[in-house]
Amino acid sequence: MATVLRPTRGWVAIDIAELFRFRDLLFAFANRDVKLRYRQTLLGIIWVVLQPLFGAGLLYFAFRLVAGIKPPQGGSFFLFTFAGLLLWNFFSATLNRASASMTGNAYLVSKIYFPRLILPLSGTVSAFIDFAVAFGLLIVLLASYGVAPGVQVVTLPLWILLATCLALGLGLIAAALTVEYRDVQHILPVIVPFLLYASPVAYDVSQIAPVYQNTFYLINPLAAVLIGFRWALLGTPPPPLPFILWSSFIALGLLMLGAAAFRRTERKFSDAI
Repeated sequence: MATVLRPTRGWVAIDIAELFRFRDLLFAFANRDVKLRYRQTLLGIIWVVLQPLFGAGLLYFAFRLVAGIKPPQGGSFFLFTFAGLLLWNFFSATLNRASASMTGNAYLVSKIYFPRLILPLSGTVSAFIDFAVAFGLLIVLLASYGVAPGVQVVTLPLWILLATCLALGLGLIAAALTVEYRDVQHILPVIVPFLLYASPVAYDVSQIAPVYQNTFYLINPLAAVLIGFRWALLGTPPPPLPFILWSSFIALGLLMLGAAAFRRTERKFSDAI
């Protein structure tokens, strides 16, 4: 069966059936990303585990030993920080890989036809693989600290899904913009590390002055997701329900906006890249 390719106009809906037909290519790209990232390294995929360990150790030193911050309701500050950093790393990896997916694969985009959405989606899949490996270490840490998640652990997929929607939505917008405005690829590496400290990774929103807490949740929709992720695993205080709904609304809105913007500018990729 022949496929006829025609230029699109205006806003174009995502062709789910087409993406499904190219699912093997999606997983092939994700597998390639994982292999290329750890090829010619002595430790290989072990870096997926070492990175959050080192990161949590540095945050422990800065926030616990220097600043004297304690986790809510006691418990291990290292475990508290590691759990938050784990989801943050997944968010930032998805955002960075999705945003760079078009310029990083310019040789493919300009010569071969396939659904361009496959590229940022494959970056999301490879980021999830890294997350799954590091999550295995988190399970080991939970057991070693004697922490048994309660019934709220059933909400764990929700927080991971919301983090994925937020990161992928922003990544799709950035990917579409990067093709024409390369400034974006220079701005993101500056902004994303600052967002780490503007997100409750090594602290809890309850430790912020009460007058600013609601504003913090509104400005940073990732805050409720990070707190909810820790609540599901560690039993720390959950985020307020109104801000869970707010984060869900922003996450789904960004995902739809990002997909729409990506599809609208997709026809220009081969010429502009």
